[in-house]
Amino acid sequence: MRRWLPHTLGLLTPLVTIAGLFLGKWWMGSTIFLALFIYPLIDFIAGKSEKVEPAKSRTQFDFIIHAHGILVPVVIGLLFWKVLTSPFDNFLLLGIVSVGLSSGASGIITAHELGHRKPKSFSWWLARLDLLCVNYLHFTVEHNHTHHKHWARPVDPTTAPMGRNVYFHFIRTIPLQIIGAYRARPKDVMISFFVEFLVLCCLLIFSKYLLLAFIIQSLVAIFLLEFVNYLQHYGLSRGMDERANATHAWESRHRWSRWTLMELPLHPSHHLQSSRPYHKLEMHDEAPQLPNGYYVMFWTALIPPLFHYRMKNALR
Repeated sequence: MRRWLPHTLGLLTPLVTIAGLFLGKWWMGSTIFLALFIYPLIDFIAGKSEKVEPAKSRTQFDFIIHAHGILVPVVIGLLFWKVLTSPFDNFLLLGIVSVGLSSGASGIITAHELGHRKPKSFSWWLARLDLLCVNYLHFTVEHNHTHHKHWARPVDPTTAPMGRNVYFHFIRTIPLQIIGAYRARPKDVMISFFVEFLVLCCLLIFSKYLLLAFIIQSLVAIFLLEFVNYLQHYGLSRGMDERANATHAWESRHRWSRWTLMELPLHPSHHLQSSRPYHKLEMHDEAPQLPNGYYVMFWTALIPPLFHYRMKNALR
């Protein structure tokens, strides 16, 4: 099987979201069922892959990630159409949450990858557009200039110490990340906030329901992002003068998470060389291994005592 082919599976998320919005009614919740129930089951059954096959060409991998990036504003546009043509009821709320899951699992992960590409390139601008679709434009600045400098250090707001739950982490990390981004590049962050403010004002002027739908799906997407940040460095730490290595980030070799999330679970490799494209990320035997893939760990993190217990055992 061609190395790039399994990574097309990740496109199921935005495509199912699009189909659900078109079909309406209960179908608008399809992505919720897919991402939160079907994917964890497949993630558990599919098991791990203990090797990374070399990629002969990057063309197909670039096509896949740019397809993800382009589908993000398409999904948002379809959501706006649905809001304007449907009653704001429970069915539409299902669609809004589905879009948020797609924006998080497909959109922000794409923005994370493309945000490391050459500044002002098409890929970089696409990352900015995807982040604007979830009202989180400061992410690239914070991630590239703060998180990659301080990952696994106590001063890194995206790194959670042992014992902190995901709910408190979510509330705490967002304002600290904004502060970190502003300190790193104040002009860029102020421009980002101004653009986001204009978008929100335009939505409010056009329809309060558009604004509400946009905010809800953004919150869902941002929660997914911060869950990933929480998971990737939870309980790991290094001193301010300690050189970073693969032991300072969690790795997961579970196939389904790797295939659908564009190798994001091979996170230590990304930190050791942030410019390395996702299809060239490597495994590191010295890295701590997550008990399960990201989809299973999402449900585990929602039950803090269970999550803390499992993560402590994984470090033994």
